[in-house]
Amino acid sequence: MLERCLTAGGSDLHIQPGGPPRVRVDGELVDLTSEVWDAKATYGFAKSLCSESQWDEVQKVGTADFGIAHTNGQRFRVSVLRQQGGVGAVLRSIPSEFLTFEEIGLPPEVIDLLQRPRGLVLVTGPTGSGKSTTLATMVDWMNTNLSRHIITIEDPVEFRHSHKRSFVTQREVGTDTPTFAEAMRRALRQDPDVLLVGEMRDLETMSAAVTAAETGHLVLATLHTTGSAKTINRIIDAFPSNQQAQIRVQLALSLLSVISQVLVPTSGGNASKGSASVPARISALEVMIMTPAIANMIRNSEVNKIPDVMQTNRQLGMFTLDSHLAMLYQQGLIGRGDALAFAQDPGNLDRLLS
Repeated sequence: MLERCLTAGGSDLHIQPGGPPRVRVDGELVDLTSEVWDAKATYGFAKSLCSESQWDEVQKVGTADFGIAHTNGQRFRVSVLRQQGGVGAVLRSIPSEFLTFEEIGLPPEVIDLLQRPRGLVLVTGPTGSGKSTTLATMVDWMNTNLSRHIITIEDPVEFRHSHKRSFVTQREVGTDTPTFAEAMRRALRQDPDVLLVGEMRDLETMSAAVTAAETGHLVLATLHTTGSAKTINRIIDAFPSNQQAQIRVQLALSLLSVISQVLVPTSGGNASKGSASVPARISALEVMIMTPAIANMIRNSEVNKIPDVMQTNRQLGMFTLDSHLAMLYQQGLIGRGDALAFAQDPGNLDRLLS
């Protein structure tokens, strides 16, 4: 089934009782076979994916997340889940090669951030937008070019990093450590230079990440938000009201950058455009790089003004999501409707495109 998913160009393989196996190709779910799998078949398939401890977790809490590898080395992130009528599974294909900053579309200024001795870099976006790929590219660049001890905390471990100039320690939540927060606490005693937090999913992990960034570590982390202002507000709002003034000060001091990304369908994806093949989806990005003006806005609860600063400081390597969508539209890579659908401010982008 993994082989057929890869052959079909699928990003995700869905196995659910009462329907045929389906793969997500270019954002759309398509049937992989015409055969409908019943509850017994999906149960057997899901159980075969799991180790004994992972299957126990499915029985106890209803879900288990982990990674597996195809015989050709291609890795998949797996989520086995109980649902009404049986057990299903979703398997996501993890790219086997690291992308370059140019291929992702990140400005060269991001490389400068990765050489900082401390601070917080956030990579944000909805599920399936390529956050893990971007983080893996950053880790691989540091691993290749810098001498660092990099500790990654992931659920599950996706990209495997061999030791190059740096030394990479990869810890999997549920296997090597019980929680992100626990791993963060322990990591500070393990002589790290760089910490990668696969997901800041609770207050304790957010607090630990910000503190680590303040106290001499470079921290890379993800959030399921889109846009710099929303990301900063999401972190602040996670804290109790009596702690929000303090977290504003901490973020103003420690935050280096917020990079947001979404995957947008291209105009006639996979069609030939000139001599190059156009992918079916393309990354639209927003890059915020901390400046004294933005730090003051965070301290003074004026986060909503950050996009204006970004627009007037493009020479620093930052740009808004809407301006990048406009550029992709003007280059003929995406359609007007898709640009507006993914915009932070559709009304303003509509006027800009007109």
